[in-house]
Amino acid sequence: MTCREFTAFILDYLEGDLGPLVHARFEHHLTRCPTCVSYLAAYQASVALGRDAFEDDDSPAEQAGVPNSLVRGILWAVRTAGASS
Repeated sequence: MTCREFTAFILDYLEGDLGPLVHARFEHHLTRCPTCVSYLAAYQASVALGRDAFEDDDSPAEQAGVPNSLVRGILWAVRTAGASS
């Protein structure tokens, strides 16, 4: 797995949505790439800070009744398009 692939799978990894083979490749990459270990830690910290900052507020998507799976799908599509540029 390359670092670029690693970043494309990071959200699915954190949400437990990777298949066994990709999950194993992801974790193997972590054993060999200290840069991605740091990136993962920073990503997790950013997500935690974001949750804490808006803990009491409903997101506009939640207020509009947009399913979280749709929001995740859109974010995945944006990441995928950005990775292929």
